Amino acid sequence: MGRVNGKSKIISYENTIKKSKELSKAKLYQGLTLNQMQLLAYSIFCTQQNGVTEFRKADFEKKFNMVKYKTEDAIKDSDKITSIKFSTIDMENEKFKFWNAFIGMGYDKGHFTFEWNPKMLPHILELKDSYYITTDLAIASHFKSSFSWTLYDYLKAYYGLWYKVISKDDLMELFGVKNVKSYQDNSGLFKKRVLDVAISEINEHTELEISYKVEKEGRSISGFRLEWSSGIKITGATKKQIKELQGIVDIVFEDMFQYVNINDENDRQRAINLMQEVEQMREFTDESIGITSEKANSLIQKAVWNFRELNRLLEKNHKPISPESRKKVEFYNWLEERD
Repeated sequence: MGRVNGKSKIISYENTIKKSKELSKAKLYQGLTLNQMQLLAYSIFCTQQNGVTEFRKADFEKKFNMVKYKTEDAIKDSDKITSIKFSTIDMENEKFKFWNAFIGMGYDKGHFTFEWNPKMLPHILELKDSYYITTDLAIASHFKSSFSWTLYDYLKAYYGLWYKVISKDDLMELFGVKNVKSYQDNSGLFKKRVLDVAISEINEHTELEISYKVEKEGRSISGFRLEWSSGIKITGATKKQIKELQGIVDIVFEDMFQYVNINDENDRQRAINLMQEVEQMREFTDESIGITSEKANSLIQKAVWNFRELNRLLEKNHKPISPESRKKVEFYNWLEERD
């Protein structure tokens, strides 16, 4: 049974990719640079979002906060990820299988196109009735090291466990550094430059909390006991919720001059206070601020109530409500009744 920690992370399910448990364990990211991992993940994301197998370079850059993704990098990275293989090896039972994840990938003036191997599709599309792993790309975009993404994806595939013993050789293979002689000869250097870097970034940016203990044979490090716990995942607000909140804020301020010109001084001040409350909600419509779905619903309900109250004050003071505003009031009356 897995362990839990006190961390909480807002997860945007509109921004996640899903992979079968088998695919996450298959070391698909092995030997890839961080940009190549991002390119693979974004290909999965686009396919799962709307079934397309194409995307614009500008959208890819925006997703991972890249300043500029050069054409020469696109060539190198596309060449690399179209050669990656889904592999499962069972030495104990003398079984293995390999097949390419992609049939091909193309690029034309900032426009990527790609084609999956049909054997890959069940592992990223047909996931309704099987256990799968989710990765929020907003969280993963904080990683500066490819080692962090590799370890994060690998441990999430072992959901429900809280530790795993892995040999140094297997861990080096997982990170794609098995042939680095300095790491072979110096375990301390491997820990400092690879394992500790990955664990530090994962602990800082994700819901996981990881530590490890070394396993020794004599005086030499033979492996590592990785131990981890999972935090609480909180559902983030959807784009639809944020757009709805933004719409209500805009509607209120379209009619602001009607509200500030109410004759009764007390009602006029109340109207100003109500508008100020709505104005404060504007900051939560900024994409750089992540709020929960529950928080978004609460803000929407409050904004709707303020909007209705503002129009009640107009009627109380015999101020005409425009036909357009009256339609909006009726719409949000219905919205509140529906919720």
